[in-house]
Amino acid sequence: MKCFDVIVIGGGHAGVEAALASARLGKDTLMLCQDLNTVANMPCNPAIGGTAKGHLVKEVDALGGQMGLCADKALLQVKTLNSAKGPAVFSLRGQEDKALYHSIMLDVVTNTDRLTVLADEATELLTESGRVVGVRAAKAGDIACKAAVLATGVYLNSAIITGEDVRESGPSGFASAKLLTASLIDAGLKTRRFKTGTPARIYRDSIDFDKMQIQLGDDSDRFSFMSPHASFKEEPCWLTYTNERTHRIILDNLDRSPMYNGVIQGVGPRYCPSIETKVVRFRDKERHQIFVEPEGIGSDEMYIQGMSTSLPADVQEQMYRTVAGLEHCRFAKYGYAIEYDCLDPLCLYPSLGCKAVKGLYAAGQINGSSGYEEAAAQGLIAGVNAARALDGKEPLVLRRDQAYIGVLIDDLVTKGTDEPYRMMTARAEHRIMLRQDNADMRLTPIGYEIGLASEERYSRCKHKQAEIQKIMALADKPVDRARAEELFARIGEEMSQRTPTFGELCRRPAVRADDLALFAGFDCDEEALRAAVVELKYEGYLKKEQAAVNEQKRLEGKLIPSDFDYDSIKALRIEARQKLSSVRPMNLGQASRISGVSPADIAVLIVALQKR
Repeated sequence: MKCFDVIVIGGGHAGVEAALASARLGKDTLMLCQDLNTVANMPCNPAIGGTAKGHLVKEVDALGGQMGLCADKALLQVKTLNSAKGPAVFSLRGQEDKALYHSIMLDVVTNTDRLTVLADEATELLTESGRVVGVRAAKAGDIACKAAVLATGVYLNSAIITGEDVRESGPSGFASAKLLTASLIDAGLKTRRFKTGTPARIYRDSIDFDKMQIQLGDDSDRFSFMSPHASFKEEPCWLTYTNERTHRIILDNLDRSPMYNGVIQGVGPRYCPSIETKVVRFRDKERHQIFVEPEGIGSDEMYIQGMSTSLPADVQEQMYRTVAGLEHCRFAKYGYAIEYDCLDPLCLYPSLGCKAVKGLYAAGQINGSSGYEEAAAQGLIAGVNAARALDGKEPLVLRRDQAYIGVLIDDLVTKGTDEPYRMMTARAEHRIMLRQDNADMRLTPIGYEIGLASEERYSRCKHKQAEIQKIMALADKPVDRARAEELFARIGEEMSQRTPTFGELCRRPAVRADDLALFAGFDCDEEALRAAVVELKYEGYLKKEQAAVNEQKRLEGKLIPSDFDYDSIKALRIEARQKLSSVRPMNLGQASRISGVSPADIAVLIVALQKR
């Protein structure tokens, strides 16, 4: 029987990060995927990043992951979202050439030492005495392993639904995985049924772009801290809107909508709803934004973001052609919904290891999340922890104050989710500390310590940190008055008789990082300058935030034994006992975040732990 240290089941965005992390940490790794064309496939929007998602990509990159590097090489357009708001919510979004992105990532995984990529379907999880010992594949047969990562995406018992047409299929026409779910249930894992969807693809030459508003990118940074700020050929996106006629066609055909006639049973995403859901939910809204996005330089297809639908094909044709610029559109692919099996993430530890099966980890949409970026983040952590477990090392678990990745995983394994989970900046209570600009400062030392971030990456990080400290040391020093007067005149403000310090200039809302380069007194690094200015501008808020973090760490430091008997604590409410027994939190901090566990319950738990 063939034998690997780690087997990763799935080659999507979670699977590739898990497999690369495992192999790069020295483990003989096998990545099983249905088809080599599914590797890092983008079955939905041809983009990487977005609000909060850009943070995740930067964090994956800072730890030594691959997504940001590949995204930078396949860019068609890049821009910073929320640029009119504070730096805590700045989020990078890149329009990608999806075929090129797949090609680049496939080349990476097939040329990584100690990583084998095999096109085959995993049909059964092999276990002995509650531990994973291998995977049965449809063609290759039984393959032994010491650890495994489930990264099956939306392929488990997946069904594609367009109106009355329901067929067993994975996304983009790839085959579904029909056998593995039963094996997971037999192993003691709890599954549920979720749903997501995608809009139609329209031929580029059938669109009247003159009736739409052009949407261009900006001169934003790149996703990877290691990528040069190189130029690329930009492709524009376009903005148009639905209208009353569009909405009327949808409402008149709700009886044919699988979302409303009972065909679809899976729970769909609240924050990325279908166009029929948006029209029904917001009946007083006269129009909805529609973005028309290129799928690639060599592609004739345009992605119609904002019109995800599972309505029948004839209804799709009617409603799409009511939109300005799409009156004569020709369909390359109709929109569809996809239902699939996934796990209840409450069955996982914060390491993403499965509670029911030792040595088994899960990452990506199988954990109830949505999005390429959320998948990649979980994949990296699962791959790292599978490898570390084989070395007898403690798992990598990022805290909520350390990374958006920490927020994402903690939300899933502590609170669970009853719908496809999407990362948002509002979910991160410490977001002023978790900015894009400091992801490398926060996480590259961790990536280097565990062996994933390279020496070159770590050296760059240390150089940037030294530059930041050098700039921040100027905070209390008065700046050159003549230059300050020029700056105040340019921004239209009056300067007082006292010459401001460098720190005071940083805190003025109208002053940007670019304005401050002349005041540094040395040729400072541009990235370091921007990061230092943000630190000085929000210094007061950051100190308050750190105090809150320190209090939370106090709770995180109070560990709860894995065999703790919650039912024996009669002072705990019944709901709290049930929730705590189900989740089995590792510490008081995690326990305090469980839905249904109150502060009073935590107080009772503290007393019980002290008595023990």
